[in-house]
Amino acid sequence: MNLPNLTSYREAFLAKGVGLPLPVVEPHAEGLLNKIPEPAAEKTGWPWNTEVNPGIYDEKINWPKLTIVSPSYNQVGFLEQTIRSVLLQNYPNLEYIIIDGGSNDGSLQIIEKYAPWISYYQSEKDRGQSHAINMGFSLSSGSYHAWINSDDYYLEGVFHLVITNFIKTGVDFIYGYGIDHNILTGEYKLNRILPFIDYFIKIPGLVQPSTFWSSGIHEPIWEELHCALDYELWLRLVKGHRRLLLKQPLSVAHIHDEAKTHSPKMKARWEADHQLIWGPEAHGTVHEWKKIVFLNRIRVKLYRLFKLI
Repeated sequence: MNLPNLTSYREAFLAKGVGLPLPVVEPHAEGLLNKIPEPAAEKTGWPWNTEVNPGIYDEKINWPKLTIVSPSYNQVGFLEQTIRSVLLQNYPNLEYIIIDGGSNDGSLQIIEKYAPWISYYQSEKDRGQSHAINMGFSLSSGSYHAWINSDDYYLEGVFHLVITNFIKTGVDFIYGYGIDHNILTGEYKLNRILPFIDYFIKIPGLVQPSTFWSSGIHEPIWEELHCALDYELWLRLVKGHRRLLLKQPLSVAHIHDEAKTHSPKMKARWEADHQLIWGPEAHGTVHEWKKIVFLNRIRVKLYRLFKLI
């Protein structure tokens, strides 16, 4: 497994004149809704014409810096919603980074429209989603990290909820439920998950945009992976660290034909990732895989029987 050195990425940014640490998004006591660009008239609700009340952030608390990275490439139909769902949290110590891979569909124009409220952005050809995320986090100075893809968005009040729980509990990793939104049917489906415990960590289950972690446990993404990059990251990043499940949705993922998780065209890519992850130079063969799967099925049945999910 050949993981990149994020320091080299950071040094490349410094060499081209990027000043660090990056500026935080300037907070306003009255919120950002009336300062950022107005959405189209037909766009209503969160995160279009509503915002998190800035007053929920207790001024007596020294709110830790939160770094959000958005990898982006040709998702013009969703990107503005993503950006607004970050900014309109009105989190008082936010570092927001967008790494766009040179989109040619109008995404750059949307990013530029919101540029005054973005800590850093670039739109250049890169080596894909994993590379973009790693570049973004190489610039981070936040105490807590998360990434949100440009076709997903956070739900209202999530940053306050998550950071409050980090402060109260001292855990390293917080995760929650998610909502899948089917673009074709308009259906919204709640995606409940089980507690993410070490023995069952090889069973896919986490909702990627509903995950947040301490910068102290951060690790780079394996850039050879195309689809299962978050799943492989959890194998390294989460195991052995204290974590907390919030039993409510934190994000919405749009289900559409180009989404990697749901595109039939990506089947071969998923299989290639699987071969890499469980190859001898990575995590190796799981000899008790059948036992893990069997016990997990029992676990799922018990949680459903006792209505724990």
